[in-house]
Amino acid sequence: MATIIETRGLSKTYGSQLALRDLDLDVEEGEILGYLGPNGAGKTTTIRLLLGLIAPTAGGATVFGLDVTRDAPEVHRRLAYVPGEASLWPGLSGAETLALLGRVHGYVDEAYRDELIERFDFDPSKKVRSYSKGNRQKLSLIAALMTRAELLMLDEPTAGLDPLMEQTFRECMRESKRARQTVFLSSHILSEVEALCDRVAILRAGELLQIGTLAELRHLSALTVHVTFGGAVPNVADVPGVSGVSVEGQRLSCELTGPIQPLLERLTRYDVRELLSAKPSLEELFLSHYGGDGGTA
Repeated sequence: MATIIETRGLSKTYGSQLALRDLDLDVEEGEILGYLGPNGAGKTTTIRLLLGLIAPTAGGATVFGLDVTRDAPEVHRRLAYVPGEASLWPGLSGAETLALLGRVHGYVDEAYRDELIERFDFDPSKKVRSYSKGNRQKLSLIAALMTRAELLMLDEPTAGLDPLMEQTFRECMRESKRARQTVFLSSHILSEVEALCDRVAILRAGELLQIGTLAELRHLSALTVHVTFGGAVPNVADVPGVSGVSVEGQRLSCELTGPIQPLLERLTRYDVRELLSAKPSLEELFLSHYGGDGGTA
């Protein structure tokens, strides 16, 4: 499988301000990678570096095996980008904007473009100045998707979309995956990332904290366990891997990291009436890295 995006030691500082430090990242062909972090974590900086819009302070990156700074024009011909806030031409209509962006890119699947216009319930006859934020976002998405680009770079792509249009976006992403397109998805909508992405990368203060599949990340995080007893409630605080123990009446709750067998051996000595366990959601995994130390998720 081909590596589409590769970074090694990719770093960016602005004076004394660190934006990104020593990013090592590989994104494979046909993969949807979710790129997560609060505001200021370095997500948009990463995308700008990969697009060659800014130069790295250290390290480097390739896209399609091409240097993102030296070979930016060739890289851009093979990708499509949706910014978090697009600056469009207010005097053009939606149709004129799509035509212009299509000519700039060099290829448009016109049948798919027309299908996208219908699916996103978008009126291309209106002037851009009259569009709401949601409709401007639809315009950016249609402009990117209609190119059938090998790589989609998406920075908060569903900002301003209503729930129905978010579902339409998710369907388009699944179609892109089936077509072997690669997607780099930066998003604050954790449910969206959880539903779509093959792997998730979590960024904090410009550094990559974790990367892996949700199953891998969950394996590294605590399992929540709730147990209801018919009689006495055991003390499990000394069981390996157990933390956050709380007891209310005959209901015990705790967090478990590592093998579950030691906890089960302790519990089965007692009258267990109900046992529930839950894997952490992506939101819980995300918040476990940020807690209360600031940053808007």
